[in-house]
Amino acid sequence: MGKGFYISKTLAVFGIVLSAAAVATIIALAVVYSQELGKNVNNEAKPTEHPETKPPSVTETSTTKEPTTSPLPTNPWDKIRLPTTLVPVHYNIRLQPHLEPNGNNMYIFEGSSSVYFICAEETDLILIHSRKLNYTMQAGFHASLTSDDPSVTVPRITNTTLQIKNDYLIVQLDQKLVKDKTYKLLTNFIGELADDLAGFYRSEYIEDGAKRIIATTQMQSTDARKAFPCFDEPALKATFNITIVHKPEFIALSNQPVLNEETIDISGETWNVTEFEKTLNMSTYLLAFIVGDFDYINDTIDGVLIRIWARRNAIKAGQGNYSLEVTGPILKHFEKYYNTTYPLKKSDQIALPDFAAGAMENWGLITYRETALLYDPLTSSTGNKERVVTVIAHELAHQWFGNLVTIRWWNDLWLNEGFASYVEYLGAHEAEPTWNITDLIVQYDVYRAMGVDALTSSHPLSSKEEDVNTPSEISELFDAIAYSKGASVIRMLSNFLTEPLFAKGLNMYLNEFAYGNTIYDDLWTQLQKAVDAQTAVSLPKTVKQIMDTWTLQMGFPVVTIDTSKGKVTQKHFLLDPTSTVSQRSEFNYTWIVPITSMTSSGELPTYWLEEVEGSHTPFKTSSWLLANIDVYGYYRVNYDEENWKRLIQLLESNHEVIPVINRAQIIADAFNLARAKYVSTTLALNTTKYISRETEYLPWQSFLDNLAHFKLMFDRSEVYGPMKQYILKQVTPLFYYFKDLTGNWTNIPDGFTAQYNEINALSTACTFGLQECEELASAMFRSWMENPDINQIPPNLRTTVYCAAIAAGGEAEWDFAWNMFRVATLATEADKLRSGLACSLEPWILQRFLSYTLDSDMIRKQDATSTIGSIASNVVGQSLAWDFIRAQWSYIFEEYGGGSFSFSNLIERVTRRFSTKFELMQLEQFKKDNEHIGFGSGTRALEQALERTATNIKWVEDNKEDVLLWFQSA
Repeated sequence: MGKGFYISKTLAVFGIVLSAAAVATIIALAVVYSQELGKNVNNEAKPTEHPETKPPSVTETSTTKEPTTSPLPTNPWDKIRLPTTLVPVHYNIRLQPHLEPNGNNMYIFEGSSSVYFICAEETDLILIHSRKLNYTMQAGFHASLTSDDPSVTVPRITNTTLQIKNDYLIVQLDQKLVKDKTYKLLTNFIGELADDLAGFYRSEYIEDGAKRIIATTQMQSTDARKAFPCFDEPALKATFNITIVHKPEFIALSNQPVLNEETIDISGETWNVTEFEKTLNMSTYLLAFIVGDFDYINDTIDGVLIRIWARRNAIKAGQGNYSLEVTGPILKHFEKYYNTTYPLKKSDQIALPDFAAGAMENWGLITYRETALLYDPLTSSTGNKERVVTVIAHELAHQWFGNLVTIRWWNDLWLNEGFASYVEYLGAHEAEPTWNITDLIVQYDVYRAMGVDALTSSHPLSSKEEDVNTPSEISELFDAIAYSKGASVIRMLSNFLTEPLFAKGLNMYLNEFAYGNTIYDDLWTQLQKAVDAQTAVSLPKTVKQIMDTWTLQMGFPVVTIDTSKGKVTQKHFLLDPTSTVSQRSEFNYTWIVPITSMTSSGELPTYWLEEVEGSHTPFKTSSWLLANIDVYGYYRVNYDEENWKRLIQLLESNHEVIPVINRAQIIADAFNLARAKYVSTTLALNTTKYISRETEYLPWQSFLDNLAHFKLMFDRSEVYGPMKQYILKQVTPLFYYFKDLTGNWTNIPDGFTAQYNEINALSTACTFGLQECEELASAMFRSWMENPDINQIPPNLRTTVYCAAIAAGGEAEWDFAWNMFRVATLATEADKLRSGLACSLEPWILQRFLSYTLDSDMIRKQDATSTIGSIASNVVGQSLAWDFIRAQWSYIFEEYGGGSFSFSNLIERVTRRFSTKFELMQLEQFKKDNEHIGFGSGTRALEQALERTATNIKWVEDNKEDVLLWFQSA
């Protein structure tokens, strides 16, 4: 799945109304289901028994009470994981979504399923996953059991029931199934096409003034069971025959090409029946099927059909052209990189109006948010273009690594997502070779991961399988550690192995485990075989021994080099050095660290630090020394004070001698080391003095990212005034540099990162009060207000201009932007406007905007949490958003808490400014008050927020006075 969790009280009585409405909805849903199925809900909920073979173990069971024989959870259905007794082989799935509401104003789908499975161990129990499905009873049971093998005696079903807690359909038999024999379980069911963005769900959009409906899917991680009964675990792969029954005016898509189409009559209405070719052996979470009125553009490359699907008007406007242009080169690159042919006949990619994640790698039918697939060269920004190409590369990388070879269980999710998050840069570089996009992984992923991994509430990349069970525990793993730390350590591994050797090991891994499942050790084994087969690269330990130190313990080291002695040490880096680490590590928080370095004479050979301390003669020098070249290593670097002075002096006298990534690194490491009390805060601030002479993007972004922490800590205090003046002094030369370079903001800079730094120049200058910038933004926006049909604001600058103009303006500017947001036909433009709307400095406007997130007609569900987060990023809106979250927690959790990947980001964004004891007390009270509701996939994020707040309190107390004095004298 793509890194698509791109994120951003009112009245308590309103929360009560919402809760009451939720209860009413549940009651209404039960009534409607009973009407749809023509039977009583209570009867459906109770177990059914054959009158002569009623098993004593389930005499009191129902769909709301677990079938247990004692208070202890001793029955198989009391366990979250499926037993190992049955292995699915093949499914026949037939689904009929109704894209018009029925008489009860409900959208539903009808379905039937037959699943073939082999009995691996004798058992008289069938457990299969099922969630929110209502079954048509067969001879009084939820399912029927047969076998296509005439020699097999099929046991009779004695009892069936639905167990809500663990999502099971329970089928009990009068005899045991025979080992190694194949059976077939048949079910007929009805489900709701809800707008909950999970399983088989409904999406709505307006086109040409009319509301249109599509039925689409999102199965990862545990929502295939919401579309049809299945063995819904990644290791239980099978093949699938999918058949979709739909109205003739719609198209139907699935993982495989269409095998057959026919027209039938159902109750006097004409329906199309679209049957798809049988899938390859695959996991349930990679299935996809979509019904809607979409259009496409296509190309064929080496026999593979590539299609880009979207709303008809989006395709007509050419918004899919760029995606089609880059998909072929990226697909061919990965074929070459993996040395493995793409295994499918087609690659469909579809942009959906409503989609919870950024994208999903469904095998052969990849689903995207519109912002991640559609691009308009006239109105989209360079950032939009980068997002499209990197997300496509991420999802295409999964077609091999994740789909062809799949993790056995979710505890190794990082291997899937971390790998794709690394090679997405390689794929994007193939499509856009002039961008040098591979350099951005340090800013986007390495430092993002370190921000979380420097907390004691972090977690190892790979968890124990038994520690990850529930859907919410699985969802928690879709975080910065899995994606960004995973990408960072795999990049480090690829670097010290060399890319060709790494790719060779990957090819061996894919060939060995194609269509199967693995654990992380399987990759280390294949990479070690590649290492052993050559002599050019030698390692101090095996691949497993090295990588276990990075994957089986949380955190990362700070490597300290004393250039006066040539001494090297490592220590677990924590933002709060006084905090207690409760998680044990078999490696005692020591890592096997590859240290690259350079001096004025050039680069030095890699030195491996295998213990807490080491000594390396080349590190003893009176000249400057720089370690971790291009930040390939996942660690911070500290030096003796004299070497720090030499590096700072070099920045001020001849900064271009230092590689651009390392200029950014010096700032980032110094600021984080200062937060952890390894160096003084004034030393860290001194690394920024040179920045007024810098024009490269990465150092500027590092400067802004690290001072952003100061802004969060001090923008409500007296420190902010002098700090604001310092930043304004530093950015003013950059502002005029780009003003001249672009001909007064009319031309686009030539370089990819230069365009990003132009945005930094304008955004920073406007944010910190450069009058010319504020007037420029307001004038651009005013011109658009005067002529709404013509937006002449350069696409790259729109996010900045919208925010600055709305912040400087009032109700008229906000209402105009809101109206433009409502009629925007390009999702990326709508996102820019939605972000800008959060910049208002009027509390009542922000409060109204918050209330809109409770209404999906105003703010789409997929955008609700990021909208709240954007408002919280505004110093005026932060307290409003926090009050809103607390008042509406029950509703927000019900809507987004279970499996939304943006949910943890919401908690982080709303609390990131917390730095007082009162705010910590509020956060602790919030946790206490809502324990009965829960925090779902945000549980770990809440613990991290508590830790981060405590750390911030200490940091502000220790540094406020020194920081104020430094800014006053700078």
